[in-house]
Amino acid sequence: MDRVIIIGGVAGGMSAATRLRRLLSDVEIVVYDKGPYVSFANCGLPYHVSGEIAEREKLIVQTPEALKSRFDIDVKPNHEVIAISPENKTVTVKFDGKMIEDHYDKLILSPGAKAFIPPIEGLAEAENTVTLRNVPDLDVIMARLNQSNTKNAVVIGAGYIGLEMAENLRKRGLSVTIVEKASHVLPSFDEEMAAYVHNELVANDVAVLTGQSAVAFQDKGKVVQLEDGTQLKSDLTLLSVGVQPENTLAEAAGLTLGHRGGIVVNDQYQTSNSDIYAVGDAIVVNQQILTQDALISLASPANRQGRQVADVIAGLNRKNKGSIGTAIVRAFDIVAGSTGLSERVAKMNNLSVHVLHLQGKNHAGYYPGAENILLKVIFDKKSGTIYGAQAIGADGIDKRIDILATAIKANMTIEDLPELEFTYAPPFGAAKDIVNMAGYAGLNLMENLSEAIQWHELEEEVSSGAVLLDVRNTAELKQGRFKDSVHIPLDNLSERLNELDQSKQYIVSCHSGLRSYIAERLLKNNGFTVKNLDGAFALYQTIKPEALVYV
Repeated sequence: MDRVIIIGGVAGGMSAATRLRRLLSDVEIVVYDKGPYVSFANCGLPYHVSGEIAEREKLIVQTPEALKSRFDIDVKPNHEVIAISPENKTVTVKFDGKMIEDHYDKLILSPGAKAFIPPIEGLAEAENTVTLRNVPDLDVIMARLNQSNTKNAVVIGAGYIGLEMAENLRKRGLSVTIVEKASHVLPSFDEEMAAYVHNELVANDVAVLTGQSAVAFQDKGKVVQLEDGTQLKSDLTLLSVGVQPENTLAEAAGLTLGHRGGIVVNDQYQTSNSDIYAVGDAIVVNQQILTQDALISLASPANRQGRQVADVIAGLNRKNKGSIGTAIVRAFDIVAGSTGLSERVAKMNNLSVHVLHLQGKNHAGYYPGAENILLKVIFDKKSGTIYGAQAIGADGIDKRIDILATAIKANMTIEDLPELEFTYAPPFGAAKDIVNMAGYAGLNLMENLSEAIQWHELEEEVSSGAVLLDVRNTAELKQGRFKDSVHIPLDNLSERLNELDQSKQYIVSCHSGLRSYIAERLLKNNGFTVKNLDGAFALYQTIKPEALVYV
């Protein structure tokens, strides 16, 4: 093996190139990239819009000159590979209007993903629609924003990039409207968790329209028409409705494609041609929890895949085990993180699903600056298998989701979570971290010490005759109260048991869930039939405020 060509840089391609050089000093490594920047911080692009990342140059991670000097890698930006000949082991490269043919012994494809552009009427004539995938895209956006008449922005799609751009456009002073076809923002999250993000967007004067899609652009894009007839004024419209694998070269070369057009690779990143490898957002990966084919477009897996494919080519034994999908996003002062499967996806795959919601603090509650964390864990009540987790809060979300992602990867169960040991001092954590508490709560459910219902089950339970018992303090009722509920503060419950009817089923709730669990145990120990409203009043108020009574 004398010559390795890599098509595409950034996370997968450049990780492969630099790792391969560290392993092998006598191999020619050539990287072709059709764009001007082969190594840039694509995940940081939205933050330059508001000036949070002030200097554009900070987004350029490496230059061709630096890569040549340090690693002896021949990096060729603005060189577009337009064809691959697997039979001849050559690539055809377009540069400066000329065609170049180059030979490889091994070829690595790292073309990434491209923005999905929906077929919207008038899009071809629109002059103010943009996507954000690379630095040139950012430059187009910044040029538009620097025009004095750019005041109204429409973001179509409320996924990660859509939310990041909505935040940074708003911080720049634009009027921002988000349009999302799904029923809630952050469609990969479950709706009750995404509701917190929705509320944060609205609190920061971002208009949020869900259950809607753009159906037409008018007046060269200055008017965006929605499916219900609503018309939005727009000086800048970001299309952020998802990505799809960049598979053009692979398909033309006859390589096998799979799930949603992704490039099929084996567990050592080989495509259907043994001398051609592929990594990054363009490849089909194993969703490790479901053991199903999936496309997971995230930076961390792409970097890992780039390193591993270099190891494989260098003769080391590495296996592509797959990914579980772990991600995080900030929207103003709230952070949303997730790992693994959502409740919705787990149920769609007919898994035995149970969920729990817990509220805790990012560090000791008595230490200044403590912030709330809402944690949701999706698991199998019989086996304890953890399917996924989601968390919402201002701080400490990354830590908890990273811990639970590690637990899932290590095949730990809900029963193992209480055994995890974390650093603790008042500024940094809690003696009983919320992840530990999730394990305790999960054990209570597995061992039938507690029985929970979910927020969406409450109305049906009450309609069937259950009585909702609210054990919050009287002062807390000013925040709102459940309709047709019985109120007995927890501290008075033991002395007022005679007011309750043992022939009835009770559902107990407090503000966050801790006191209602105490009430549940007290009542069960006294012969009552009781269930606990998981997530309690705080969660229910966020997702169904209209169902409460305010006095």
